[in-house]
Amino acid sequence: MSSDASLSWTNRSVLRTGREEPYLCIQDVIVFVRDLEVSLRFYVDQLGFELIADRRQPPGAADRGLHSDRGWIEVAPPDGSANLTLVAPRPDRPEYKLIGGNRWVLFMTEDVHAKYKEWSERGVHFLSEPENPVWGGTFARFEDPDGNLFGLEGFDEVRQSLELRRQAQAEKLESERRVAQELEIAKQVQARLFPQLRPELNTVEYAGICLQARQVGGDYFDFLNLGPQRLGLIIGDVSGKGIAAALLMANLQASLRSQSALAFDQPEALLRSVNQVFYDNTSDNAFASLFFAEYDDATRRMRYANCGHLSGLLLNRDGNVVRLESTSTVLGLFKEWSCSIREQEISSGDVLALYTDGITEASNEQDEEFGERCLIEALRKHRELPCQALLSAIVDGVRRFSTQEQQDDITAIVAKFRLAE
Repeated sequence: MSSDASLSWTNRSVLRTGREEPYLCIQDVIVFVRDLEVSLRFYVDQLGFELIADRRQPPGAADRGLHSDRGWIEVAPPDGSANLTLVAPRPDRPEYKLIGGNRWVLFMTEDVHAKYKEWSERGVHFLSEPENPVWGGTFARFEDPDGNLFGLEGFDEVRQSLELRRQAQAEKLESERRVAQELEIAKQVQARLFPQLRPELNTVEYAGICLQARQVGGDYFDFLNLGPQRLGLIIGDVSGKGIAAALLMANLQASLRSQSALAFDQPEALLRSVNQVFYDNTSDNAFASLFFAEYDDATRRMRYANCGHLSGLLLNRDGNVVRLESTSTVLGLFKEWSCSIREQEISSGDVLALYTDGITEASNEQDEEFGERCLIEALRKHRELPCQALLSAIVDGVRRFSTQEQQDDITAIVAKFRLAE
C-alpha cells in the first residue's frame, strides 16, 4: 500500500465539511455465524469490540419458521465507523453455507505485533505470526469460533499519521483549555466592573442585573455616586458580542467612572467627553447606546439623556407609563456629537425600568418577540416586589416566553421611588 493510500484512509475517518455530495460510508459488513452468544463473547471479550445492537430472536422462534434466521447482533471495533453485523441463519437457509472461510475483511491497527500478542493471550487463534508481505506493511490472519477468517494489517504511514492526529488533537484540546481558562478569568474581571457598592439614598430603592449570553459580553450597567444625595443610573449596550464587546464595554465604563465628577453640574459635558474618548479609541464601526439618569434625592427630580438606547419606562402609581425616549444618537460613531438633557418629575410609588434589547428582543418558537408590552405587563404585575425580586420576576418571564438558547445579554435596572424616611 502506498503512502498516499494510507494517508487517504486516515483522512476518510474524519467527517467531511464543505462538501456538496451526500454523506456516504460503509456502515456494516455481514458475517454469518452459528451461535450468536458464542460470537458475542468472542468479539466483545476477546477482541475488545463494542456491542452496538442486539436483535436476537426468542429461543425457538427461528426453528418454528417464524424467522429466516436466529436474529443478529452488531459489534464495532474501538475506532473507525464500520461495524460487523453477525447473523445466525437457520441451518436450512443457503446463507448457512457461507459460515467459515475467508471473509476478506481487514482490520487496520497501528501496531500489528502488539495487537497479535494481546489477542493471542486472550485465546484468539492466528494462522501465523505477523509477517511482512511484499506489498508492504505488516499482516496477520486470525479466525473467529466459526472459522471466519479476517486480516489484521498495519503500515508505518498509518501509525505516523495517527500520531500526528493525536498530537494535533492534544494541541487543540490544550488550546481550548487555555481559551476557556482565559475566558473564565475575563468573566471574573468583567464581573468586577459591574457596581460592587450602591450609594444609599432616602427616597429610592434600586437594583441591577446582567445575565450574559456568553462568558463575557457588551451590556453594561452602573450606579454612580454623583455627589451629595445624587445618584447616577446608567445602562448601555455596546455593539458586537463576546470578547470584543467586553473590551469596548470596559472602555466605556472606565470613561464614565473617571469623568463622573463632570455630571454634577454638566452632564452634557460628561457625555460629550465620553463620546470623544470612545470615538478616538475604537474602530469606525464600534458604538454604544446609553441611558444616563441622574436622580436628586432632595428634589425628587431626575435628569436623563437617552443616547440612542431603548426608551426608559417610568411606571406611575396609577399604572400609566411614561416613555423616556431618545435625546441623542449613539456614542462613538461621530466625532461631532451633542445631546440634550431632559427632566422628569418623580412621585412616590413610581417605578423606573431601564433595560437592553436582550429582554425585548427575546423570541419564542413562533418568532414573536417579548417586546415592550410584555415588559410593561411584568412591571405592573410585580411592582410591589423588592427591586431584586422584581428583576428576577422579569427575567423568569423572559425565559418562560423564550425557551430557546439565550442569544443576547439580558440586562436591566429597576428603581422604586418612595417617601423620605
